[in-house]
Amino acid sequence: MRSVIYPGTFDPIHSGHIDIAERASTLFDKLIFAVAVNAEKNTLFNPKERIEMIIGATEHIPNVEAYSTDGLVADFARKHKAIALIRGLRHVSDFEFEFQMATMNHHLNPDVSTLLMVTAENYIHLNSSVVKDVARLKGDVSKFVSINVLQKLKEKYSLS
Repeated sequence: MRSVIYPGTFDPIHSGHIDIAERASTLFDKLIFAVAVNAEKNTLFNPKERIEMIIGATEHIPNVEAYSTDGLVADFARKHKAIALIRGLRHVSDFEFEFQMATMNHHLNPDVSTLLMVTAENYIHLNSSVVKDVARLKGDVSKFVSINVLQKLKEKYSLS
């Protein structure tokens, strides 16, 4: 079974993430979201909430799983017997960081390859921070997140 890890914070998952997941899930037998837990990042949602949002937002993709991790992605990939990591690229400026991470992950786990997938053009402006900011300011993010994520954003920001 060929598994791929999709690592990230996913705070929250949005349509750009889902686009990458949908396309990557057709290339592998299993796509595993690795929800990063980083005490230095101030996230809006806790890991359990992020996993629940991922599962709800990707319920149409049959081969998805989601777990949290506070360790190295290379170790997470080894534990789950993954052969690859998938990362989305929105802009050329993303490449330098992703290249650096791919190189380090290869040094830490030579059995895993990193695949960089270009985000669909209609989502290149999206990131979780923008989604949260627009939602917090009572803007409409319904085109950019699934219904379950929209509901969680409304709950967090006490919006009706």
